[in-house]
Parts: sequence; C-alpha cells; structure tokens
Amino acid sequence: MNYLVIEGYKSAAEKLSQEAGIPPNIDLASIEDRMKIRTAVQSGHIDEAIERVNDLDPEILDNNPKLYFHLQQQKLIELIRAGKLAEALEFAQEELAPRGEENPEFLVELERTMALLAFEDQKSSPVGDLLGHLQRQKTASELNSAILTAQCQDKEPKLPTLIRMMTWAQNQLDERVSYPKMTNFVTAELEIPSTPASTS
Repeated sequence: MNYLVIEGYKSAAEKLSQEAGIPPNIDLASIEDRMKIRTAVQSGHIDEAIERVNDLDPEILDNNPKLYFHLQQQKLIELIRAGKLAEALEFAQEELAPRGEENPEFLVELERTMALLAFEDQKSSPVGDLLGHLQRQKTASELNSAILTAQCQDKEPKLPTLIRMMTWAQNQLDERVSYPKMTNFVTAELEIPSTPASTS
C-alpha cells in the first residue's frame, strides 16, 4: 500500500484496500491532489503547481525556502525553454536574484540556470541538462516529498528498500548456505536447490 500511495497510484491503492481489507492510512483523495501537482510540474506549468500546493497547504512552501527556490528556478527554466528571454531576465532579477544574495547555494544554482542564456543551442550546452525531462522530474519529486512530509507520510516507498535488502541478504547467503533463492522479484519465482542423492 505504501508504494502505491507514495507513487500516486490511487485506483490501485483503493483496489488493494478493498481486496485485502486493509484500511488506508491516508485519505486516498489526497493522492489525486498530489498527482495533479506533480503533473503540473512535469508539464512545465509551475505557477499552476504553486497555486495547487498553496491551496492544499500554504505552509509547505512557506516553511521550505529551498523547495520554493527550486520551483522558481524551474519557472525560469520554462521561460528560457519557451524563448521568453526578456521575461526570463526580468523574472530572474526580481524573484531569484534576491534569494541568491541571501543564500550562496541558491546563487550557484541561479548562475548555472542563467548560463543557458549564453548559448545559442541551449540543449547541447554544458548546462543543457536543465532543459531535460529529468530536471522537471527532480523538481516534481522534491515537491511530492515535501507534500508527503506535510501529510505525515513516508517520503520514499518501502518496497525498493526491501528489495535491495533482500538482494543483499541473498548475496550474503550465497556464500554460506544452500537455500530457496528468489530469482524473479516480479513473479516471486524461487529456485529450489537440488538435494544431493544419498549414498547407501
């Protein structure tokens, strides 16, 4: 259930809750709100995402200046991507530069983002990764984690951690004993060790 809730699979979480008789530990409607916010960021609609977050819980951005800066930085990236260079410069001067003066870490990120303006072919530039989908995903994930924290939920799903722990445990056991080893985590297929034939 934890994985489905964190990753935003509302209908799957509802179905699991019904079929397993497990009451959800969160209002499943809140998943939909988070996914709308995530989709807005991943689509480059940063103002919409900020508005939705503030409607959900205004303290999330008020109490997290780094997250708010990253959202504003993403907005700047979207302006540059759209070719609105004059608007991007004005936005950077009015909204981001003051934050950069307050925090040197923000200034470094702002300078890196502004470097996009120095290149004619921005996507092929040394900072072209800022225009990629992974940058939007990174910002969306950071925002999703902050929302989950504000809702007193886990920020990271437990399932990937459990799989890593199981893989590590199996690797440790491989050196010491013979045991039924899980060979496929998707289907839970086990490899049963053959027992040696007894000699009489």
